[in-house]
Amino acid sequence: MRNLKNLTMALALLGGAWATPAAMAQTVLDGAFIKEHTKTKRVVPYTHIREADVMWARRVWRTIDLREKINHPLYFPTSPLNDRRSLFDVIRQGLMVDGSITAYDPGALADDDEFKKAFLPTELKDLFSRLDTQYTESLVTGDMEMVVQTIDLESRDIKMYKLKEDWIFDKQRSTLDIRIIGLAPMKEVRGEDGEVRGYRPLFWLYYPECRYVFANWDAFNRENDSERRSFEDIFWKRQFSSYITKWSNVYDRQVSDYKTGLDALLEGEEIKQALFEFEHDLWNF
Repeated sequence: MRNLKNLTMALALLGGAWATPAAMAQTVLDGAFIKEHTKTKRVVPYTHIREADVMWARRVWRTIDLREKINHPLYFPTSPLNDRRSLFDVIRQGLMVDGSITAYDPGALADDDEFKKAFLPTELKDLFSRLDTQYTESLVTGDMEMVVQTIDLESRDIKMYKLKEDWIFDKQRSTLDIRIIGLAPMKEVRGEDGEVRGYRPLFWLYYPECRYVFANWDAFNRENDSERRSFEDIFWKRQFSSYITKWSNVYDRQVSDYKTGLDALLEGEEIKQALFEFEHDLWNF
């Protein structure tokens, strides 16, 4: 009996000696403290607005260009890290793994932002990965062989986001509220020559549903690693740069329909200034 006990202890020690570094690293805390604040963070609820209290409202569409430096916390890291992901990787996690958010079809012309048709799981899978067929020369026979490979949509491929939001003046609280209604990641559209022809929304997300996911993921803070704000904080506090591409009008047209190039950007700035002056004039006695 004693020999059996000694043999068991020897095997246990031998197993510990041959344990892989990856298995041992699972018990190591990579940092000075456990980061659990953001993971358990709750969403700040919206203040209820009655239709009778809405004195003025305007719908605005804008584009966030992730190539701008101020928007880099939404774009990086392009590959997931242990404690940080890009906004698109967070969206992918919510859609494909957790199933906590819903993607809506932007339509054949990519102009439908009214959340009419939700994507099926099979349709989402086709959006995030596609099969590509190429013919390569065999090193053995020298003949051309067909090679089929899967190409996944990566975070670095998403360079822009489109926002749909409502600007509302609540006369009961005397405040101008900005409520983001929809969010759409945009992918490059390339021609046959490989040149970028524009950007097209992949799908639309209902932002009030996304808030509960974005609030539990950290975004990078350039000034302080201990104050890792969430993606919801970035949108809530308007800590991003964007330009206006459309606001509600009788023709239902975008700025690009009647302005191009620099003139379109200047038109967006004029719309932004008009929104600012409206709020300013309300308090001009």
